[in-house]
Amino acid sequence: MPASILSLPPSSSTLLRFLPRNAIPVPFARNPGAPPRSLRSSNRFAGSCHTGASSGTSLAGSGSEGAAAGGYEDGSLPFVNLSSDILRADLSLLKDEKAPSPLLTTLPSLQKGNRGDGHLESTPAYPSALNALYAACLAGNATEHLWNFTWPAAVATLHQSLLPVAVLGFFTKLVVFVAGPLVGNLVSSLPRIPAYRSLTVIQTVAHLVSAAMIMHAFTLPRASTALELLLRPWFAVLVAATAVDRLSCVSLGIIAERDFVVQLAGLGRPVALAQANATLSRVDLICETAGASIFAFLLSRNDPLICIKLSCLISLSALPVHIFLVGSVNRLTHGIFDHHEHRRSTNAASNFDIRRTVADASATIRHGWREYISQPVLPASLAYVLVCFNVALAPGALMTTFLIHNGVSPLVLGAFGGSSALMGILATFMTPSLVKELGILKAGAAGLLAQSALLGAAVLVYLSGSISRRGALFIFLGLIVASRLGHMAYSVIGLQVVQTGNPIGKAKLIGATEIAVASLAELGMMAVAVAAKDVSRFGSVAVLSAAAVLAAACLYCGWLANATHELKTLFRCDDGE
Repeated sequence: MPASILSLPPSSSTLLRFLPRNAIPVPFARNPGAPPRSLRSSNRFAGSCHTGASSGTSLAGSGSEGAAAGGYEDGSLPFVNLSSDILRADLSLLKDEKAPSPLLTTLPSLQKGNRGDGHLESTPAYPSALNALYAACLAGNATEHLWNFTWPAAVATLHQSLLPVAVLGFFTKLVVFVAGPLVGNLVSSLPRIPAYRSLTVIQTVAHLVSAAMIMHAFTLPRASTALELLLRPWFAVLVAATAVDRLSCVSLGIIAERDFVVQLAGLGRPVALAQANATLSRVDLICETAGASIFAFLLSRNDPLICIKLSCLISLSALPVHIFLVGSVNRLTHGIFDHHEHRRSTNAASNFDIRRTVADASATIRHGWREYISQPVLPASLAYVLVCFNVALAPGALMTTFLIHNGVSPLVLGAFGGSSALMGILATFMTPSLVKELGILKAGAAGLLAQSALLGAAVLVYLSGSISRRGALFIFLGLIVASRLGHMAYSVIGLQVVQTGNPIGKAKLIGATEIAVASLAELGMMAVAVAAKDVSRFGSVAVLSAAAVLAAACLYCGWLANATHELKTLFRCDDGE
């Protein structure tokens, strides 16, 4: 809600998760007497909170005088991409809340007299470079999603237990949660193009190391117990490589979504920015669909080892293409990314004190908790956190492991993952109409209720014991796929609710704390999966996941039913109050 937290101007950042209603650049500020709009130019998957494979989408948070209360002049509500991992990684940028980003000083912007020029607002500053960025993301995300489908399938065949996949997921999320702020701070201090290229290479190397460890595991005698498998050296290396892979992905997302797309769209061009991020979001979901389809095709004709080798070959083939396209982005903009932010002075860097850094981080976290708890839209944020508990009834590593152990064919696995991603794409088109029809608050409730009802029905199908039959299995999977529509709708709408309800001075701090809470929720459910160990206990994890979504719906609806005068005033232009 997901997730956002970054020190970019609210009209330009693609991670506008937590910017409030008054975070509008001066050239596009509304009249002081006008009522606030709760829905402006609107994926961890992305995601969704990020479970095993998830994606997120968010609303763009800037508007103009020429925009309608519900969107832009054309009535559309553009969507932008959001990754909860990316948000989590940029906690280190909370210290300087007021300083504008120097990355935006070179951007072409609209003059005040041109505010009504809708054509200029929707025209990117560097359209050719944006196309190159889309192609680069296509090359990188396709290989990433393919690997995210491949490794759980391979690890699941090593032992009839949920434990190996659950342990991998738990430690990967833990490392990202702990090291994410440090990585975000490091990336912010490096030149963008060299950093992006280096991280792309590191991510590919991490893929290769992970693949090598899994292939090595297939040459060894099978472990008699899951604990014996976890204690083998190759598994420790696999955990480390997977964590590096995720940290690299986080860093690449920070650069692409926080820097590249903002500058390429152009300062003061909110429609172009929203359209660019909508395209990036759909590129990611298309890559998820393609990854699931390629995985299903490969696994249906080959054993897991061959699939791993082919996945590595695809990653290596895409690496030079990815690097070349990123260089093309810079060349097509005449080198605007050749500079970097100096977030620390030379003396500060030379006098770096780890104890002082830890103390500052601890103080920021404590302050963040206080502000998070006191925010006026806390129930909407907590509802998002509860949704993040759903790690079982969603496309991801646990579901892939469960289906493989139940003898599901690779084609069904691919169709399940691809259909879930297509639902995410469909949600980006349907949610604006839902908001216009019901208002933003009621639309959020509708998304949560739909997801809760469908997941509840899926759990009932599972507990009936008939899932071993092909028809019942398809109903079970179909209900989960349909629930992704409600999940994505609330991910999009909930982001805007929290964005609107928080003042600009506290937006990034509150957002960082929310992402931390959501990460802990995912870690907690992964710990439950570790405790469950066996696939036969998957039902308990599924029940807890569905119960968490139901609790989120009840919490949100109760908050909406007992809305305060402040809440009604804040969202009156959306709900007709």
